[in-house]
Amino acid sequence: MKLKFLAGILLASLAMSSCDDNTEDIGTSLVSNLDGLDVNTDTFSVSSRSIIVDSVYSRSNLGYLGRVKDPETNSYVIADFMTQFHIFDNYSFPQKEKIISLKDGQIVADSCEIRLYYDKFFGDSLSTMKLSAYELTRPMLEDTKYSSSFDPFANGYIDESKCIAQRSYALANLSATAAERKSDDYTANICIPLNQPYTDKNGNTYNNYGSYIMNEYYKNPKNFENSIKLINNVIPGFYFKSTGGVGSMAYIFTSQLLVYFRYNDNDSIYDGVTKLAGTEEVLQTSRIINERKTLLDLVADNTCTYIKAPAGIYTEMTLPVDEILANHQNDSVMSAKLTIPRINNSTTSEYSLGIPQTLIMVPKDSLNAFFVNERLINNRTSFYAHYTSSNNSYTFSNIGNLISAMNRNRESENWNKVVLVPVTISTNASSVITKVSCDMSLASTRLVGGSQNPHSPVKISVIYSKFK
Repeated sequence: MKLKFLAGILLASLAMSSCDDNTEDIGTSLVSNLDGLDVNTDTFSVSSRSIIVDSVYSRSNLGYLGRVKDPETNSYVIADFMTQFHIFDNYSFPQKEKIISLKDGQIVADSCEIRLYYDKFFGDSLSTMKLSAYELTRPMLEDTKYSSSFDPFANGYIDESKCIAQRSYALANLSATAAERKSDDYTANICIPLNQPYTDKNGNTYNNYGSYIMNEYYKNPKNFENSIKLINNVIPGFYFKSTGGVGSMAYIFTSQLLVYFRYNDNDSIYDGVTKLAGTEEVLQTSRIINERKTLLDLVADNTCTYIKAPAGIYTEMTLPVDEILANHQNDSVMSAKLTIPRINNSTTSEYSLGIPQTLIMVPKDSLNAFFVNERLINNRTSFYAHYTSSNNSYTFSNIGNLISAMNRNRESENWNKVVLVPVTISTNASSVITKVSCDMSLASTRLVGGSQNPHSPVKISVIYSKFK
């Protein structure tokens, strides 16, 4: 019981120390006579550097569209967005003979449009932006893990000569009245009309894209029985490419393809609309494009390290495992705490990128597999830390298990290296972590570290224990 009591005191002391960055007394020896247990502490310097990360696994509930400049690093970030569209099972249009939207006896849609809905954005909402919309020539595959650097043009998913629509826009959407924008029913969106003539892959031309969809339905309603059939046979998906302007990026939480038509039912004329949505049930990806020259210049800055999300630069750390374990062959590593201070921005621009709020620490060799295989934090080889504004730092409170795991697995040249990655963490009602995703929002910060670090070294604090 005495040993359990002592362990409780040690853990409580560790919890309190995780809130205190003062390590002046580290290195002293704490000796307990209870059950003959020795407890010692020590600190060690940790080396770090910035590394370029060209891409991350990009499947996300959000799509990103726009082009912005980071005033802190003077680097540009461009985001394009791809979505497929979901249809409810066994969806049906009205009976063919009831459609009264006709042209030369052929069924037509009165109009058609895509709306990209966003509730958050980065930058200046008044910036004039431009996009081009392309229909995919074939569906991107549901069972494929696409990275944020995946180029659908280079990989044959898009015919660049067949842009289906172009649109200039500002996220403020001044075409809507102030009253409309303040209405509870209003959701900010980018509207892309698809009302120009459209020619399908078989050479059939329609007055707009909606007319193509309606005629495809009446030719073969089975293609509208579910999303898989719709995607493979009718609408493979759309890609939205940022082609002009700088200053804003929309965080798109859903998209809709809307087809408007009129029909007659019991001698009454009704306005009909078919709504197809980009949701979690279908594939959505974003392509992130960074200026590589700027990234190389930032990585070459050894006076600090960088974190740039969603893809760009991460911080690699080399943990001093050999030093930690030297002369402690008979000791157990009870705990190890690592605090990484953040360096404040040197600019005060209102459009500075946000501070990454959560970082995970994963072994370098398993970085890609962690996200592609949708792993969760296990507190053995993966850990997380939230940004703490009170001390302007990230603290990984107990990575002792990682030190032990690294010591057991020395096969790789990266055996003692970890990478800090900005993430978003999802939890259930019981606060249990259910998903860890790469943070796809715009975020950037500098951390204390680098081979020419002018600040106090980054330290890892270790607590050992052994029986006499």
